[in-house]
Amino acid sequence: MNRKLKPIKIGISSCLLGNPVRYDGSHQHDRYITKTLGNFFEFVPVCPEVECGLPIPRETMRLIGEPQNPRLVTSKTNIDHTDKMLKWAAIRVKELENENLHGFIFKRKSPSSGMERVKVYGENKIPQNTGVGMFARAFMEHFPLLPVEEDGRLHDIHLRENFIERIFIYKRWRDLVEHNKTRGGLVDFHTAHKLLIMAHSVEYYRALGRLVAHPKEIETESLYSEYLQILTEALRRKCTINKHVNVLQHMMGYFKKNISADEKQEMLEVFDQYKNEHIPLIVPVTLINHYVRKYNQEYLADQLYLHPHPIELKLRNHA
Repeated sequence: MNRKLKPIKIGISSCLLGNPVRYDGSHQHDRYITKTLGNFFEFVPVCPEVECGLPIPRETMRLIGEPQNPRLVTSKTNIDHTDKMLKWAAIRVKELENENLHGFIFKRKSPSSGMERVKVYGENKIPQNTGVGMFARAFMEHFPLLPVEEDGRLHDIHLRENFIERIFIYKRWRDLVEHNKTRGGLVDFHTAHKLLIMAHSVEYYRALGRLVAHPKEIETESLYSEYLQILTEALRRKCTINKHVNVLQHMMGYFKKNISADEKQEMLEVFDQYKNEHIPLIVPVTLINHYVRKYNQEYLADQLYLHPHPIELKLRNHA
């Protein structure tokens, strides 16, 4: 466990930790999750099938009917476990309120835990990948602002970074609410996250800027609630190379009175190499950090865009 950071609690489908809870007594141990993310996260395992009372081993199950309101039945004997699962899920999500979770990693394709594209069998018995696992749906409806992802999607480097970035932002938000829930505290939080938000959405960046520009006009509780809603929507927008280049160029403007013509040319060349996908994002970010220290640029030094998550995760190291 990383000694510099207190581990962040996130929920996870139990089989991904190597627990033998699947229908055939096997598991789906994901070593990236346990060996890499495990250095920073504390996992709270959940296995809907076992926890709602089904045995190991057990018959496989599937979703049937309407994608928005399917039934959960066994694949061969057609035993309906819908009511059992829904009753358990309603209780379990309430219990998870006490765990102080900052996110959840679901098991893909699972009829109970799949986050999206789960097979649902209609009357013609032909499956469509349009469903959501029964527990996953209950969890996301109960915790609509929590970052969630599936194990399979974590192999996409961009989705992986977005998910982990959101968890660390949500942790900082929780710390703000717990220790400094004031108008000034919110302004400080927004200021530190400005460029990180811009990398996701300029439109939402402007909307949040307008919100915190007149904080006294809104009651504090409402101000925080509205800010978190908009922030969550902003962070769901994918970062792109062009968005990152826009932020990098924006940061370069803070050095216009300091850098030489040669240093400016160096920055532009590195930005162009990143834009053309010859180098990863970590290269221009490292260069910016160099000039932040060299010229003592205090505003940029406090921008979490330059260090949004632990460098050991190497989330920006891929071209």
